[in-house]
Amino acid sequence: MARPPRFDMDQMLDAAVRLTVASGPAGVTMSAVAKEVGAPSGSVYHRFSGRTALLAEVWLRTVERFQDGYFRTFEAQGDPVRAGCAAARHVVSWSRAHTDEASLLLYGADDFGRADWSEEHIRRADRGHQRVAGMLASVAAGLGADGSQGAERVALALIDLPLSLVRRHLRAGTRLPAYAEDLAEEGAARLLGLG
Repeated sequence: MARPPRFDMDQMLDAAVRLTVASGPAGVTMSAVAKEVGAPSGSVYHRFSGRTALLAEVWLRTVERFQDGYFRTFEAQGDPVRAGCAAARHVVSWSRAHTDEASLLLYGADDFGRADWSEEHIRRADRGHQRVAGMLASVAAGLGADGSQGAERVALALIDLPLSLVRRHLRAGTRLPAYAEDLAEEGAARLLGLG
């Protein structure tokens, strides 16, 4: 019977998150991940075909974990506009609970080598983007807001505003204030006409 692997993919991706926080995406190398988890380099190459695959996986795992909660929060509400406010709040609460992962998401997919990703990695990323676009369109429809101004208002409320609140504190290395979720939700409500 084969022995279970001593170092699994999640351990390696967790190490890649820590390396990103410490040194940015450039600090995420196969040898740095191996050293971080105390594994031989071969263990990392056994799980990832190369650095490009490693970078794609750490980015996508982080985005997908965030999006899972974001969409669950949105879908738990009946009204799309109130759901949008809850989703804006979720951006802050998730970032508070997952500071390292939120710090990683301050970078973009391009910083993690998207141009060189495999077709499957690109498909995964595109599915997430399409799901977000669908959610934003649902909120805009709930508002009766069509056109580019309505779309911009919804994106500002659900994405840009909560992210700017989180970004400022993460970059400064300060804790999010206890009322940050309330501010994100209040800002979204006002932008969506509920305030």
